Amino acid sequence: MRRLLIRPGAIGDLIVSLPALECLRTEYLEVWAPERNLPLIRFADTVRSIGSTGLDLLGLPGVTPSVALLETLRSFDSIISWYGSARPEFRDAVMRLGLPIEFFPALPVDGRLHAVDFYLEQAGRACLARAPRIHCPATREDFAVIHPFASSPGKRWPLHKFREVASTLQMPVRWCAGPEEELAGAVRIEDLYDLGCWLASARVYIGNDSGISHLAAAVGIPTIVLFGPTDPAVWAPCGSRVLAPLDSVQPADVIAAVRGAGF
Repeated sequence: MRRLLIRPGAIGDLIVSLPALECLRTEYLEVWAPERNLPLIRFADTVRSIGSTGLDLLGLPGVTPSVALLETLRSFDSIISWYGSARPEFRDAVMRLGLPIEFFPALPVDGRLHAVDFYLEQAGRACLARAPRIHCPATREDFAVIHPFASSPGKRWPLHKFREVASTLQMPVRWCAGPEEELAGAVRIEDLYDLGCWLASARVYIGNDSGISHLAAAVGIPTIVLFGPTDPAVWAPCGSRVLAPLDSVQPADVIAAVRGAGF
């Protein structure tokens, strides 16, 4: 069977759904996702960025889908899409084309399940519950990583508090930032798989509720996450030590969590 999985979303959204995506593997599996997320999808036969396919134009008024896109979509026996859950015109266009497509809700609707289990439940009963894992060859070194950023200001612990933690830790600290995040001297690695392998070489990771915190947990590094206002019961990185609510966490709490992890 040839299967296509269409998985939009940010870094963390992809990582919590990785066990489900891998569970849906068939004889041939292709995954379409945002360009930045593609290096983290290690189990598919082919990966493509959603933007490169023209899929996002499907259903727009006055836009005729390309022949190449339609031929590609029709070449699959099964298409599962988390893309289009908020675009009824896209779903209508796909259904009119008679494609073998099944739409799954993109986000958990309540706090009953952790996001990982939510996506595994969508994938079917044969999928065993397990944490996301991204295997990186790495040798553990003597440093801590601090990533003080997140997608929105409400998820960010104050930078001066991170600096207070860094000054107290009994090990060297390397700061981590994305390409457009301002932080002098920070390590910046654009390829997410390469970033994950660098994170895997650290002794401990400290960060906010962010995709990079999910990446740190997925590569197996001891991960301490400062969480809020999102519900950690649904969205916390699997296996991480969560400190919440964000506005009540103090540097001493983070230091205690680091020591509790054996450092």
